[in-house]
Amino acid sequence: MSRMAGEMFIGDHVLLNVGFAAARNRLGNLAGGGLLLGASEHAYGETITGLTDTAGSATAVSRLAGVRPGDITEIHGRAQLPMHWEVTAGGGTLFPVLDADLTLTPAGEATTVFALTGVFRPPPGLADAGLDREIVCWFAAAAVRVFLARLAAALVHPSGATQESPVRHSRPAWDSLP
Repeated sequence: MSRMAGEMFIGDHVLLNVGFAAARNRLGNLAGGGLLLGASEHAYGETITGLTDTAGSATAVSRLAGVRPGDITEIHGRAQLPMHWEVTAGGGTLFPVLDADLTLTPAGEATTVFALTGVFRPPPGLADAGLDREIVCWFAAAAVRVFLARLAAALVHPSGATQESPVRHSRPAWDSLP
């Protein structure tokens, strides 16, 4: 049985039925508003909290403490927003669990690819819990899918961010860092 080892690359993307310019403007609004934090809390609570439950009571319970978005930049016709998730670990210390870039890429006049690529670090306590790496990868990929779906809904339907959005999910990608 392979044991979970530290950091892993994580990524996923969805195809949005909205043009690049509109998606880029809406992403800027999300970064400045509370929806980025809300989508992060929802994704973390629905998935990673389940991972700590799977690991059992031996692990320290962590909760998402905050999301720090960077500034949106445009390079080579793409818009990119760096972001960082932090959780509160045992003793109230902050621990980074996700460093990622949200990227918008035009894919036609009324279509945009919305992607997340980054590095996921399991919350403190899980590395020593004896969890299989595939289980951790599954939960991390689920968190990314839930997060992207919530944000995609807001990018496609800005007035009703809780609506289901017409997006197509790809398969998540992950790998361990050296």
